Amino acid sequence: MEIKDFADNIYLEDGIWFSKNNRGISYPKDGNMNCFEIEKDSFWFNHRNNCISEAVKIYSPDKTFFDIGGGNGYVAKALEENNIQTILIEPGLEGALNAKKRGLKNIICSTFEDAGVKPNSCQSIGLFDVVEHIEDDIKFLQSIHQILSNNGHVYITVPAFKFLWSNEDTDAGHFRRYTVNQLCSTLRNSGFEIVYASYIFSILPIPIFLFRTIPSFLGFNRKSNDLQKHKQEHSKNKGFISAVLDKIWNKELKAIKQKKAIAFGGSCFVIARKKDV
Repeated sequence: MEIKDFADNIYLEDGIWFSKNNRGISYPKDGNMNCFEIEKDSFWFNHRNNCISEAVKIYSPDKTFFDIGGGNGYVAKALEENNIQTILIEPGLEGALNAKKRGLKNIICSTFEDAGVKPNSCQSIGLFDVVEHIEDDIKFLQSIHQILSNNGHVYITVPAFKFLWSNEDTDAGHFRRYTVNQLCSTLRNSGFEIVYASYIFSILPIPIFLFRTIPSFLGFNRKSNDLQKHKQEHSKNKGFISAVLDKIWNKELKAIKQKKAIAFGGSCFVIARKKDV
């Protein structure tokens, strides 16, 4: 696997590939560093990783995986630990440097457009909590369609349900939250066919609504850089609640392994395929 086989507008420096020009992204400046402080001990990041890994092992286990907008490489690292060859494409320099600290070797610090990723070159692509940051999501997914090889898969997670909108979404640079049906429709309009569509984090809409949506509606504005608060929300608590949550997460993983959909949740998880032409 040679990264230069996939992109033609990049150069190597200190173990990271860079593009010659980078465009702006709708993401907080300190977003990657805040996530880096949280990810390892976060029930949310760990369960999302487990869901993604199980799905990739089912649908494209032997394909090189491109984690586009993959932040600090937390997903990419988990995929590599599951023997999935992975290339991280992350436009934020802090994210790319953090991924290097994690031991990742295949890192492109760029958007995929600026990197010059070649048409029909990517066998599997991940967009994990990325699409909600894109104002024109259909145009973006059409460009993903162009670089994906025939019968290649795209894996997407996004935050669910407009009624759960809060100041957290605004601060994070989100343009929207989705339902599974809305995301599937957007993908079909972008040239894909749906392989699997489900919600994950089935219990989270309740605390999100109570502790984020309602306070935001009432005008209580918590700053997005409140790192200590984020750590508390994401921490793996011990005891009865932790045991209950583990059972819920295991049930969701079982559903994914059996290719069954979960009816409700805080995130959408959709896998789509580029039709052979």
